[in-house]
Amino acid sequence: MQMFQAIIQTIEQYGKIMIYRHERPDPDALGSQSGLAAWIRKQFPDKQVGTTGENEPSLSFLTTMDEQPFEVDAETLVIVCDTANMARIDGVGWDQGAAIIKIDHHPNEDPYGEPMWVDTKKSSTCEMVTELVLYAQQSYGWTIPNDTARLCYAGLIGDTGRFQFNNTTPNTMRMAAELLAFDFDPGAIYAEMYKNPESLVRLRGEVLQNFTLTENGAAYMYLTRELLGKYNVTINESSAVINSFADTEGVIAWVFFVEEEQGSYRVRFRSRGPVINQLAVKYRGGGHTMAAGAKAENRKETEDIIQELENICRNWKQR
Repeated sequence: MQMFQAIIQTIEQYGKIMIYRHERPDPDALGSQSGLAAWIRKQFPDKQVGTTGENEPSLSFLTTMDEQPFEVDAETLVIVCDTANMARIDGVGWDQGAAIIKIDHHPNEDPYGEPMWVDTKKSSTCEMVTELVLYAQQSYGWTIPNDTARLCYAGLIGDTGRFQFNNTTPNTMRMAAELLAFDFDPGAIYAEMYKNPESLVRLRGEVLQNFTLTENGAAYMYLTRELLGKYNVTINESSAVINSFADTEGVIAWVFFVEEEQGSYRVRFRSRGPVINQLAVKYRGGGHTMAAGAKAENRKETEDIIQELENICRNWKQR
């Protein structure tokens, strides 16, 4: 209650508000960012409210960013959604405002902002935003726009894998039920979020034929520039194959190495049991216990990561 009140009171104090989220956004980042923006604009049509960051073409059906309508200055409130580390904030000027509100569900390894609302027990930042807007509706009579509900629902289903992942809680389902009372088409969201072009389907086939599985259940796959080029898939689009091993018997944790132009690798971890976010932190990243990301500078580091993930899986099996 106190956190909700602190956030609402801070929003009320400023006439200019710019909302940020992390780079390479997913539905939760975009949903919480743009959902908050729509909600604030509804209550305060005279406030200047902006969203900023690079657009993600594959998620343009959800939302696109404003062309920054004003510069962030000492009279601007900055809100950062779904971003654990300041280094991952997408956009400029976030550090030039009068105050920062942080709303996030990742481990709080880089504390910033006041108020700073971090809750790792929540499935998604959109679940948190849903709680906030429902509280404001009940306590202040603030209206929840249909678009806020649509965007928050998209973030919920994105971060829970359509409510299949073990981060789905009774509260998650309650928040989803509340959102479904609004006027939007959940079927249209599912259709857009989970449709795959032929290029991705064929890439997934290649992944399933050629991945490597270690003795202790660690799977890995390299998505080289050559392989992505073969199927005309971008680095960002390749994230759609990350859950290819989620239902594969014998795989308990897995990692994808996505080669970048300069020869470094984006590292994407997933797990069905072993905790993998500390391994991600070691290699310039972070995330949740079962889903995380990192960066490997070269091929040698990817090999080290594979060995460490194998050790993590071995220890988990012997627990």
